[in-house]
Amino acid sequence: MGIKITKMQGCGNDFVILDYKEYLKTGWKMEDAAKSLCNRNFGVGADGLIIPNLQPSSGDIGWFFYNSDGTTAQMCGNGIRCFAKYAFDRGLVNKKEFEVNTLAGIITPKLMDNGMVKVNMSRPILKSDNIPFLPVNNLNYKISVKNMVFEGNAVSMGNPHFVIFVAPNDDTLALAKEYGPLIETSAEFPEKTNVEFIKIKSPKEIELRVWERGCGITLACGTGACASVVAGILNGYLENSVDVELLGGTVNIDWSGTKENPSQDVYMTGPANYVFEAELFLG
Repeated sequence: MGIKITKMQGCGNDFVILDYKEYLKTGWKMEDAAKSLCNRNFGVGADGLIIPNLQPSSGDIGWFFYNSDGTTAQMCGNGIRCFAKYAFDRGLVNKKEFEVNTLAGIITPKLMDNGMVKVNMSRPILKSDNIPFLPVNNLNYKISVKNMVFEGNAVSMGNPHFVIFVAPNDDTLALAKEYGPLIETSAEFPEKTNVEFIKIKSPKEIELRVWERGCGITLACGTGACASVVAGILNGYLENSVDVELLGGTVNIDWSGTKENPSQDVYMTGPANYVFEAELFLG
């Protein structure tokens, strides 16, 4: 038996997209489909699995999103750009700006004429209870792991992030690999967390390396880029429009919020590209 799959990527963050009718052919639970299809040795290989939901409770369309380890994620910034392009190209929606029902609420992507996708990522969540983050103060919190103490900022973009700003000569990727998995499972985060290590190149440009909850090191994280810019602005490090350099490419994040008025929507603009379409034989 075969199923038709589509592989897409946004800044190197890659996804298997499977129409719901194709998913039903597998007979699997969605979490098992994610673990199987995303396996890079025995499956297609991807950071996550996306299945369109054509009957959402609200919005124009919905999705089911799973990390490669079979866990769900409330949101995925690179994934939502890929999903938006896929949904429009497949005729699942008939307009270039539409509402997607996600576990993080309604997210609104817009397909741009230049091929990029701009997404209204909604407002950042800064209240500890809602991130969720057990300490009361979510900014400039010191966390101890192994032989190090990191000062970071807990921010949610529908999913939790811990954003750490490092020195100009630090190796952000090495830090993410060594300390990311330890911080991900720290007791302060009851639902675990994504972990970003940030090097500031200028008030308009940062370098981000990420350890993603449920995935490990990935080439990009859209919600992490949003959370990092929000944290940088709240700390007075960054301006309101910032290019975020990821391992797999660059996205632009716009946020007009301040400490006094943080209730502003975050906008992310970046690429979404097809890799291939194929028929995958099962069993």
